[in-house]
Amino acid sequence: MKKIKSVAHWIAYGYLIYVMGYASLFKVFQKQSMMENMSNFGFGKVWTLFIGYSELLGVIGLIVGFWLHQVKNLSTIWLFFFAVGALMVHFAHNDYEHFYEALYCCIACVTTLTLDKNFRLIL
Repeated sequence: MKKIKSVAHWIAYGYLIYVMGYASLFKVFQKQSMMENMSNFGFGKVWTLFIGYSELLGVIGLIVGFWLHQVKNLSTIWLFFFAVGALMVHFAHNDYEHFYEALYCCIACVTTLTLDKNFRLIL
């Protein structure tokens, strides 16, 4: 069971780095299709770049998190807010075809934090 939890944790962690990494770089490097989609959602160039750099900061934190667990957990929480925001924007604009990556990122964030042995949430 420990092995399965560990594998699930690292798959979710890798998925977060992959999806958030390319999404942030598409925004930062202003890929035409990403800029058009963000514009269709009501985000101008400034907000798109702000979101892109913020996501990139979280991805860098995830990469640094290989060595510093606190940074990994903080970056996962940071990116969770962006994943939830992306999911809500897709739903608000009735985009029910392309919301899956945002949904999977939300699930990956929760999975990564839940299965991390160095993370505890005390309420």
